[in-house]
Amino acid sequence: MKDIFDHTIICKKCNQVMARSECVKDGFKLRCMKCEKCGDEILHPVDEHEYEKFKGLQSKTFKVKLRLVGNSYAVSIPKEIVLFMREQERVMDDMVRLCFDQMGRLTLDFEDHINGLNNIKRVRRF
Repeated sequence: MKDIFDHTIICKKCNQVMARSECVKDGFKLRCMKCEKCGDEILHPVDEHEYEKFKGLQSKTFKVKLRLVGNSYAVSIPKEIVLFMREQERVMDDMVRLCFDQMGRLTLDFEDHINGLNNIKRVRRF
């Protein structure tokens, strides 16, 4: 099956050929076509749909229990979030990064930190 972005797309505003590009919204990477002359952008429909699913999950608040396990505490991650991350083909290792962000807020990061902070794609704050 061919991708819609495999075809030549002409900008409606200035009648120029649009170029492939990558847009980032809220840390979420989307494929897009961008007009170099006027700056108009067209998002890939599949990526736009995935972004809307992400925004829907982001707007939800999940109530989870804090449980004592041995000498540590555990928090379960809702299945909805894990399934979405797997759909996005994100690699989920056993280890994640947990930081004390500010008073009353922890940050749980599922991204790779081997190459430094520039590689962080998205941080989900709880």
